[in-house]
Amino acid sequence: MRVLVVEDEELIAEAVATGLRRQAMAVDVALDGHAALERVGVHGYDVVVLDRDLPGVHGDDVCREVVAQGDGARVLMLTAAGGLSDRVRGLDLGADDYLAKPFAFVELAARVRALGRRARPAAPPVLRRGDLEVDPARCLVRRGGEPVALGRKELGVLVELLRADGAAVSAEQLLEKVWDEHTDPFTTVVRVTMRQLRRKLGEPQPIETVTGVGYRIP
Repeated sequence: MRVLVVEDEELIAEAVATGLRRQAMAVDVALDGHAALERVGVHGYDVVVLDRDLPGVHGDDVCREVVAQGDGARVLMLTAAGGLSDRVRGLDLGADDYLAKPFAFVELAARVRALGRRARPAAPPVLRRGDLEVDPARCLVRRGGEPVALGRKELGVLVELLRADGAAVSAEQLLEKVWDEHTDPFTTVVRVTMRQLRRKLGEPQPIETVTGVGYRIP
């Protein structure tokens, strides 16, 4: 899942981003509305965690732009104003969910996961294919009933392959959804991570290489 955190309080932004990355999400951070609009124009985000009271371009205007693009990104709006009228205003702007500050991180993460499931074709909370079973929310992987310990990027790649439901996923798509904006687009990181993932999943190998296309779990 690719997430953009837009928050002018840098410590809060980094704390949220760090927590979401620990759950195998790719997270970018923008500290003002202008930076948020630049990133939204370049990357395909599943969820935008958006502080409403931003310097420069107001969070309301960022929300309108995200919705206007119509690429399926879901908006979780954050604000210190938690009154009914504020929540209604945010939802009327096109936000998909609303969370008042201060908030518990576990609740924010749960709402992000829920919105991520709505941003793309619905997927069950626990992904299964063959003898593979993955619970993304708890970062748990089992094969043949036995636990498999994966790193965050390995888990992210596996989730994307399972969500594709047998279709091939290109290295470019994996790079977009599992890594953040600081990753060199010409890097071999996808190939290296795939090699490590395959080794940990063991034989018989569940991941196929589709020549000239990408990878899939049939």
